Amino acid sequence: MRKLGAFLRLIRPVNCLMMGFAVVVGASLVTYSNFLINLLLAIVTSFTLTAASMAINDYYDREIDEINEPQRPIPSGAVSPREALLLAFVLSIIGFIAAFGTNVQCLATAVVAWIVSVTYVTKGKRSGLPGNLLVSTCVVIPFIYGGFAVARPELTTITFVAIAFLSNTGREVAKNIVDVEGDKSQDIRTIPVVYGERVAAFVSSLFFILAIALSPLPWLLELVSPWFLPLVILTDVGLAWSSFSIVRDHSRNNARRVKNSVLIWFLTGLLGFVAGSVS
Repeated sequence: MRKLGAFLRLIRPVNCLMMGFAVVVGASLVTYSNFLINLLLAIVTSFTLTAASMAINDYYDREIDEINEPQRPIPSGAVSPREALLLAFVLSIIGFIAAFGTNVQCLATAVVAWIVSVTYVTKGKRSGLPGNLLVSTCVVIPFIYGGFAVARPELTTITFVAIAFLSNTGREVAKNIVDVEGDKSQDIRTIPVVYGERVAAFVSSLFFILAIALSPLPWLLELVSPWFLPLVILTDVGLAWSSFSIVRDHSRNNARRVKNSVLIWFLTGLLGFVAGSVS
């Protein structure tokens, strides 16, 4: 049971479930057919490939995590590096089989998502902002994937993907502030390592503001119903506060609070698009 618990911590099931939910959101934003079976297969793909990427990430980050997050499964000794890679391989195969069972577009999208994820973990992470952009690409692909699973992505999906991409990039830059000590030790060229925490805070804030600026577009283009507004306004207020907070205080502790709170605003934004699309 202890080993099973360590594997669960390795794959971060909450993150995997969020990616599965993102697929559902992507599907809800389009006029769909072949809904139930394809959607279930898409959720399996999203969950397993996200879990695989988490395991691969921790394998390559094991030396950094000895400094930043020593309680994680690999640096703590609960899971060996070899076990992490084997788990990632099995989960990837399951994900690709489920994608193949959905349709050709989904299989192609799953392969692209896996390549982007592995590229980030093995190369992109050390590149700073380009690495942040790769992470955000991985985050938004499930929304596109959900559209392909039941039909094809529409303008509503594209608009939401742009907003999610910007807000997540802001979160990733804030997360770099949290990880700055470990990143310095491994010569990872993030914005706070190269330019300092203050510059990173302003860059993070800028991405949040850009996401807020795009958020009225679905309403103005009449792509969503009025039920979209309350939750998205709440999301914008939360992102605005996060933007102000990290610029005012760019300490490691506050950056951690900001990156955690942005997950909440991400969820309320998701729910806002769902409400606006299905009502």
